Amino acid sequence: MNHQINGVALPDEQGFFGEYGGQFIPPHLKQAMDQINLAYEEIRHTPEFQQELADLFAHYVGRPSPLFHAKRLSDQLGGAQIYLKREDLNHTGAHKINHCLGEALLAKYMGKTKVIAETGAGQHGVALATACALVGIPCEIHMGQVDIEKEHPNVVKMKILGAKLVSVTRGTATLKDAVDSAFEEYLKDPDHFIYAIGSVVGPHPFPKMVRDFQSVIGKEIKEQTHERFGSNPDYIVACVGGGSNAIGAFSAFLNDRDVKLVGVEPAGHGLDTPMHSASLTLGKPSKLHGMACYVLEDEHGEPLPVHSIASGLDYPGVGPQHSYLKDIGRVEYATASDEECLAAFMTLSRVEGIVPALESSHAVAWAIREAPKMPKEIRIIVNLSGRGDKDSDYVAAKLGL
Repeated sequence: MNHQINGVALPDEQGFFGEYGGQFIPPHLKQAMDQINLAYEEIRHTPEFQQELADLFAHYVGRPSPLFHAKRLSDQLGGAQIYLKREDLNHTGAHKINHCLGEALLAKYMGKTKVIAETGAGQHGVALATACALVGIPCEIHMGQVDIEKEHPNVVKMKILGAKLVSVTRGTATLKDAVDSAFEEYLKDPDHFIYAIGSVVGPHPFPKMVRDFQSVIGKEIKEQTHERFGSNPDYIVACVGGGSNAIGAFSAFLNDRDVKLVGVEPAGHGLDTPMHSASLTLGKPSKLHGMACYVLEDEHGEPLPVHSIASGLDYPGVGPQHSYLKDIGRVEYATASDEECLAAFMTLSRVEGIVPALESSHAVAWAIREAPKMPKEIRIIVNLSGRGDKDSDYVAAKLGL
C-alpha cells in the first residue's frame, strides 16, 4: 500500500510522521530497533511472507471481516445509515490478531527466543499468545493489576494459550505501567527477545509496522463499499487509544478527500475532570515510550494518570501518525464519555444483537450521537474493533444487571 499524503511518505526513513515518531531511546536499544526494521523491510515484500500472512488471514483469522448494515439501529436513530466493520468476528475477537500474526512471523524469521508484550484490555495479549502458540515461540505478557481484575476472561485465555502473565502493580497498575514493565524485561536481552508493541506507538519501526499489518481493514472497507455502493463511504469512525484499529481503517482513505475520518477518544468522566484519556484533544506534543506524540502531562512533564472505562484506551499518549493527522487536519478527533460508551454498549447489544467491546463502543457512541443530525443517504462505517465478551461481567456488575 502507498502510505503517502500529498506525495509525502509516511513515515520518513527515520520513522517520523512530520515532527512525530522517531526513536527517542538509548543507543543499544536503537540498534535493536534498527535490526527489527531491517528484518521487516527484508521480508515484508517477499512473496513467501505475503502469502503466509494472506493464508493465515483467510484461513485462521477468517478475513475478510463482514461489513454489516445496522439497519434497526439506523432506523431507530432516523438519520445516516450505520454500517459496522466486524473486526469483532476475527479469531480471538478483535483487530489485534492482524498485527500479532505479522509480529510473530517476524520474530520467527529473526530467530528470537521470546516475545514480550504489554496489554491493556487483554485483547493484544490474547492475540499475541495465540500467534506465538501458532508459530511456536514463548510469550510473556505484562498487564496492570487493575486490568487483570477487570478483564478476567482474557487473563484466563492467555494462560490457557501458554503465555506467562506478569502482573504489574506499580503506578496506576494500568496500561502505561504495563508498557514500562515490558520494556524493562525486553532491555535485559534485546538480541534474543522481541518486544511486540500492541499498537501504532513506541519507537520506529513499530508505528509503521503495526499500521502496515492493520491496513488490511481499510483495504477491505474500500473493496466492500465499492462493491456494495459503487463508491466510498461518507464517514469512517474508529476509537483511538494508541490508535491501531483507527489507523488500519483510515489508511486506505487518507488521500480520498470525499471521506471524512473520525477518531473517537475517551472523555471518561468528562474533559473538565482529570479522569479521561483524551491525548489528542487535551494533550500537547511531547515524548513518551520512545516516540514524539501528543501526551497528557503534568506541570513537571510527567505523564498523567489517565482514565477510561475501556482498558484498551487507557493511555496518556497516542500514535505519532494520529498526532500528525490531527495537525494537518485530515482526521477529526472527537470524544465520547464513559456514560455514552456504556449506553452505546447496551444499545448495540439490544437493538442489533451485537455485544461490542467497550473500546469500540466509543466509536458506536459517536455514530449514535451524530447520525440523527445527517440525511439518510449518508453512510457511516464504524470500525467495530472488538467484541464485548471480555467486558460483559464488568458491565453487568456496573449496571446491576
